[in-house]
Amino acid sequence: MPSALRVKQPIQTSPFSSAFPVDGQLLMVLPRAAASLKNPDVHLPLLRSDEDGYYLEMQVEADPKESSEVAVIRRVPLEHLSEEEWQDLKTQYANLDLQACIDRGVSKGLEKIQDRKIQRLFMALLTFLNPRQVSIVLYLYKLAALQGNGPIVSFRSNDLLQSLGYTRTKDGGFASKLRSQLNCDLVALHRTELVLAQSLQKGNQLGAKVTIKSVLRIKDYEIDNVPRDFDLVKAADYTYELADAYTISLEFFDGPSRTGDYVLFAGDIDISQKIGSNAKCDYKTKLLIYLAGRMKWDVLHDRQYLIISKQYLFKNLDLLGSNSSRNNQIFWRTVEELRQEGYILGAQEIPGKKKASSIQFQINPEKLSG
Repeated sequence: MPSALRVKQPIQTSPFSSAFPVDGQLLMVLPRAAASLKNPDVHLPLLRSDEDGYYLEMQVEADPKESSEVAVIRRVPLEHLSEEEWQDLKTQYANLDLQACIDRGVSKGLEKIQDRKIQRLFMALLTFLNPRQVSIVLYLYKLAALQGNGPIVSFRSNDLLQSLGYTRTKDGGFASKLRSQLNCDLVALHRTELVLAQSLQKGNQLGAKVTIKSVLRIKDYEIDNVPRDFDLVKAADYTYELADAYTISLEFFDGPSRTGDYVLFAGDIDISQKIGSNAKCDYKTKLLIYLAGRMKWDVLHDRQYLIISKQYLFKNLDLLGSNSSRNNQIFWRTVEELRQEGYILGAQEIPGKKKASSIQFQINPEKLSG
């Protein structure tokens, strides 16, 4: 594959005024919070208890060689557990085949867990913030800009499913599998907490500020058919249901009017999912979010260029296999997708010392601006 891509003709873009802001801190955190089990910075999931309760959590370390990476813990508080339930959870945890998750996929690694609730709990943690969930988050930030109610966003489930590119059934609705998947995604974003520690100077001492946030919190939901029996968490853990409408609060939401810490995305962003494709293979969304996050850490050279280590790009895109030729093909194909959609105007590989090359991206400010 070529090591450089250049624009050949002007790209048609939507008016810059239609852009919408996404919180800068969230963008910096997303690639780290979404790291998979294959990522070398990820600790294996564990069960933990303290005086505040029980937790299922995973830790992602920061690489000391890379200033743009932050350490983050993603955790699910396990509420209202009895001691008996806690012991049962530990027994089920022992049935989790982490090596199979890494080698053959998460579903294979969860096959020995019999309890559907516990199986889905592990699934939510291990696949947290996959590209489909990130696309949902982008949709909600776009709605926030359109609705103008700050972090509070209301939406119809069918509208979101349609924006994700799914096909309606003959009765005008959506398949139960898709509906269930959306509710599971929303509940995962709601109840999975992100724990971030940032250095804080206090006089002559260096302390830390610890922030605990979910990506979003579900405030309420609506059911069109009142006699219908629906429970939000029960649906995510056991059944195949979806509420008809939701109101959520975006927890990472400082917004341009408060801090100016944001990245503007073009209003015509395409969040549709490829039919029949696994969300983890959506490298385009992964790269787009990683570039947007780096725009909050790095200085854009000449207000348009980002230079990023190829090693860190591959790590954050989950291109971690030993087949370097395949990894390169996927990477440059993904770069070309972003170029065709106008987010970047070009990219080229810059050789470095000891074969440690970097990629220079030319960001298109009409589609992505910090």
